Amino acid sequence: MLALIARALISGAMIVAIAEIGKRLPAMAALVASLPLVSVLGMILLWHARPDAENMAVHAGATFWYVLPSLPMFLLIPALLRHGVGFWLALLAGCALTVALYLLMVHFGPRLGLKV
Repeated sequence: MLALIARALISGAMIVAIAEIGKRLPAMAALVASLPLVSVLGMILLWHARPDAENMAVHAGATFWYVLPSLPMFLLIPALLRHGVGFWLALLAGCALTVALYLLMVHFGPRLGLKV
């Protein structure tokens, strides 16, 4: 239980750090947010729990394929904001697009031979 709390605190600290950096240096915060810190921490914790090379390879490969459908959100949100759409609606649209693209990836990925 203590390990779970520690993991949650580390994850929360990363999010808070990004928000704090973003107040003064939005581009730097974007750089920090784009680092695959969560993925790296997740892989470390997964390896610690189950040190299996094939399991890790499947995990890392699937992570790549799931990152791709999330990328258009980062183009849609700024485009909507620059065209006068409010933040919450732009965020909702970006999230909805990402969910739709995830569903497409889950549906078509295996048919294309992807391990997702």
